[in-house]
Amino acid sequence: MIPGNENVIKDIVDSIRRLVRAEYLDSLKMSKQFGLTGPQSLVLRLLIKEGALSSADLSRQMYVTPSNITGIIDRLKKKGFVERIRKPGDRRVALITLTESGRKLGKTLPDPIEKKFINQLSDLEPEHLQILAVAMNQILNLIDAKGEKKLPWKRVFSRQSPAGDRHAANR
Repeated sequence: MIPGNENVIKDIVDSIRRLVRAEYLDSLKMSKQFGLTGPQSLVLRLLIKEGALSSADLSRQMYVTPSNITGIIDRLKKKGFVERIRKPGDRRVALITLTESGRKLGKTLPDPIEKKFINQLSDLEPEHLQILAVAMNQILNLIDAKGEKKLPWKRVFSRQSPAGDRHAANR
């Protein structure tokens, strides 16, 4: 270790722990207030934004395994918030859709910590934001998280919908 780096390294690790803790506390609040886990609320938000999706699409967008998304969907189905319907033209594929109660709940969910974070980041000067992006990529490379470049909340919580968003009316 390079002499003098110990305190800076400690500060970086402490900051990462604080960030992880803030995410955990936000998820805990969501669980207590709405009876949903963070991933369950993300499924509701994705379905509100994009409409019916296959479990494979949800799995890819949330960066979870197919077996993990199956469990999330099963629990949401048991609570009456989603249902599986067969994809027209391809009976092998089940699409996950919101029930009316799932849509109502999803629209009442408070903004997750990610959206608050995104809103604050969007107010930074571009060069400051670029420095943060480089630093975050370096941290992710240090822990070998190279496959996590695109974060799912970027698509779900962006301020504006992309041009031509065919599901904009579903919001």
